[in-house]
Amino acid sequence: MRSAIRLSIALMAGLAAAATATAALAQAASGPDNRLNRDNRLEPSNQPSTPADRAFDPRAQVATTIPVVVQRPAANLVGRIPVTAGPTVPVITIEGPTLRAIPGDRWTTGLYINNNSGAPVDTQVGCSFTNGGRTVQESRVVVPTAAAGTRLSVSVDGPRVDVFVDRVLCRVLTP
Repeated sequence: MRSAIRLSIALMAGLAAAATATAALAQAASGPDNRLNRDNRLEPSNQPSTPADRAFDPRAQVATTIPVVVQRPAANLVGRIPVTAGPTVPVITIEGPTLRAIPGDRWTTGLYINNNSGAPVDTQVGCSFTNGGRTVQESRVVVPTAAAGTRLSVSVDGPRVDVFVDRVLCRVLTP
């Protein structure tokens, strides 16, 4: 009787081991359960690329640089300034190029142009709209004639907002 009990216990242990091995083989054949081990948020190929995402990687943004855009915006007289042009003060100075996006439209920058001389001046300003150091749009702005000792405000349009811009650099081209 004891031998029959030992035999049945050994048989049951063998059956349990065979069942465990069969389950392990079935799992190995089907592969690991990747649904539990994979975070799809970390796989960029599964995510659509948005303009906001491209802002962090400017090389991922495809924007063709068009030839220089010439703009002739209206200028608003903001005020009068003292005539200080001379050996150490330039005839024209630019202040406050601030970059902002108009939702659904364009990037824009506002400039203040100071005529520091005692004579009217025709000015041209160059503005580069960039993303990560790469030029997205180059603009040449023909400013209306600035009377002696005046400060003008001018708005310069950049590219459409679906192209990301992180910086605008403006400089006096003439005089």
